[in-house]
Amino acid sequence: MKFRNDEKMSLQVDLSLLESSAHNKLRCSDCHYGYSSEEHPEKHFRSRRDYVIASSESCRRCHFDNYTKTLDSVHYSILSQGNLKAPVCNDCHGAHQIAYVSHGVKGGLATTQRCRRCHETIYEIYAKSVHGSALINEQNQDVPICINCHTAHDIQNPMTLAYHEKIPQMCGNCHANPAIMSKYGLSTDVVKTYLADFHGVTLGFYKKQRETLYKPARPIAVCNDCHGTHNIVSTVSADPASVKRNLVKRCQKCHKEATENFPNAWLFHYKPSLTKYPMIFIVNGVYKVFLPIMWVGLILQVLLHIWRYAVNR
Repeated sequence: MKFRNDEKMSLQVDLSLLESSAHNKLRCSDCHYGYSSEEHPEKHFRSRRDYVIASSESCRRCHFDNYTKTLDSVHYSILSQGNLKAPVCNDCHGAHQIAYVSHGVKGGLATTQRCRRCHETIYEIYAKSVHGSALINEQNQDVPICINCHTAHDIQNPMTLAYHEKIPQMCGNCHANPAIMSKYGLSTDVVKTYLADFHGVTLGFYKKQRETLYKPARPIAVCNDCHGTHNIVSTVSADPASVKRNLVKRCQKCHKEATENFPNAWLFHYKPSLTKYPMIFIVNGVYKVFLPIMWVGLILQVLLHIWRYAVNR
């Protein structure tokens, strides 16, 4: 098959690929519709890429829900702006050799390799991270892959504030799950402690402002602002002094005058206890006892005043 830009493409299909694919029960005309034994109209395309994009339109006949999701994705937005390099169905799933959906390590490795075709630089960074190295080198199926954070079909622009404010929820899908975190001795309090501190509470306020008052959201520090995005490293075995120095640099992105002691005001996702921040734990405990006693005393005082007033009348 020859295209108008002089590119060529073979029309021969390897039947072994088709027979082993998830579509092995389909007929050719199920995807290549518009043809029959009586009619075989000639179609013209400017380039091989134009043909691939046009071919992906046939996917919506069976996969309408997922196809519709792609229309809201950043990939389709780029494609509609004229960038023909944006991926379509065939680029990720293949044409005649469409594989069955697989999960676990096998599916994770296959998915990251597909994304790697376009996002090579990001993949190389991810492969060296605590998540990527665990998947690739240790065959760990618990770690997140591309689609866990970016989804598969309705991929949103990660540079928007709307995406930014969803990051704590994304990270919480794993880091607030006791079944996963217990395997690695990690605390599930990280999301709760974030939502309870200044950044988390402020993020909640700005989200409500945007939803109720239609005010634009403001960028508040979320998980990846401190931990990184694709280049996340483990802090379990890291040098505490090195961790603190790196954290100061992170803080200085927003707090320009932050000194090396600035992070000391933060509790590092730990709940105060007798072993971690004991003074805060003790003061917090005293307040929990003192405040109810104070309220009971005030209410009792008011009731006594009312009783005395009633008696004196």
